[in-house]
Parts: sequence; C-alpha cells; structure tokens
Amino acid sequence: MTVIIDGKACAKKVIEELRKKTKNLDKKPSLAVILANNDPSSRIYVASKERQCLDLGFNSCVYRFDENIKQQDLIKLIHELNENDDVNGILVQLPLYKHLNEQEIIELINPKKDVDGFHPINVGKLNCNLEPWAICCTPKGIIKLLKEYNINLVGKNVVVIGRSNIVGKPTATLLTNENATVTLAHSKTKDLKEITKNADIIISATGKAKLIKANMVKKDAIVIDVGISKQISGKLVGDVDFENVKNVASYITPVPGGVGPMTIACLMENTYELFKLQNQKA
Repeated sequence: MTVIIDGKACAKKVIEELRKKTKNLDKKPSLAVILANNDPSSRIYVASKERQCLDLGFNSCVYRFDENIKQQDLIKLIHELNENDDVNGILVQLPLYKHLNEQEIIELINPKKDVDGFHPINVGKLNCNLEPWAICCTPKGIIKLLKEYNINLVGKNVVVIGRSNIVGKPTATLLTNENATVTLAHSKTKDLKEITKNADIIISATGKAKLIKANMVKKDAIVIDVGISKQISGKLVGDVDFENVKNVASYITPVPGGVGPMTIACLMENTYELFKLQNQKA
C-alpha cells in the first residue's frame, strides 16, 4: 500500500521542537525578509513566513519594495542588516526585479546570517561535505522528510530533476553526502523516462505540471514532488501526475501538503540555529 508522506505533520514536529527550545529565551530569534518583486506566489510565501514567525514568537521584519527600488538601496539595506545585532537571519526573496543583480545581493549577505544557505561560502561548505552555517531550506526539508519515514538513502539510485541553485543542485549534494548515488537531470537531459525508470527515488523540482507520469516510475519507487503549478481551474498541482503515480510508488508526497510545509519549518529552524551561532550562550 502506498504511503502518502505527510509534510504538514513532519513540519509540525519541527515547529513544536523549536517552540520548546525558544519558549523560555529572554531574547527571541529574528528574521529580516526582503521582498523586491511583484510575483504573487512570492508574496504568499512571505506572508506564510511572517505568520510562522509570529506563531513561534520570533521577531520578523519584511522590507517590501516596488519596481523603483535601486540596486544601491538594496546594497545599503543589506549592509545595515549585517551590522544589526538584533537581526539573526537575512532572507532575500527570489526572484528580484529584473533590473536588480541577484548574485551581488546574495554575496553581500553575511554568510552567518544567510538563512537561505545561498551564499557561496555556505554552498561551498555544503559541496565539501562540511557544515554550512545554513542549508537551503527546501533541500534540507526533503532530507528530513525522507529520514522521518526511515527511508535509507545509502547506495540508493536517486534521480533529481531540475538543476536550480535553490533546490536541484543542493538536493543532489545533500543526497551525495548521505551516500546515495545521484543523477541530476534537467531540461537538456535526453530520454528522461529511461533514467527515471531505474530510480529508487525520484525528486522532481521543475515546476512543469504533471511532468512525471506513471510509466516513468518503477514499481515501489519513492517519489518526492517539489514542483507546484496552478491550473486554469485554480487547483494546485505538482510535477508528478499524483493520482496515477501513487498507484506505482511506495511513498509519495502530495501537492500541496508535502515538501512545502517543510520549507517553512526549515527556514524557522535555520533562523534559530543562526540565532544560537550569534548568541553562543543561548
């Protein structure tokens, strides 16, 4: 019988553990979020972060900018947040407006406040199998989900679809560090079906609705769906043709309710861990 992986329940466990660790602190962890785009999904995501901070009693400040924001204004803000001891985590919601240089902004963030784990120093530490100050939230959440369900990664043949710096690449690195055998597929990959049919675990992060069909998945494979798309009807769907693939897979994540809640939970966990780093007595 196929197990539907419950991301909401797993995220709740992470949040409740954080609540125990932080409830008696005199000073609370603090997260600063920069929103400089007009993407509706980004605004929804930032609002979710705000609500979760409020629920945990974390301090949260969101800096919202319209398209008139200049690169120098963001640079100035990053410097101010880096120097502010009351700010533990800095998050720049991507993408930024097209006229802004994302990489320059990311590299300006103090890597010990880089709550998303996007700074080249944190990426480099992860790739060297060292301990970054923060690990990208979605990949971290994926690994937590797999471990929560006691899924052994050692020696498993894993296909990660999507090579973004936010999800695909760091997920592949984390899996490699867990001793899985990883194939990183992408838009230029030839005969994707031939590759996925041999996978013990498939992790798809492309944003292409129902890309993964049942005939692309071997019997009892584990399927993790990171993608999310909105259909004309307004229904949210993932990269995976869930209704058909669930009849083949042994474990599968739903959309919504799978990886998404874990991303927020891991963001809160990263904020707390950076808070501890900056307040060693906490």
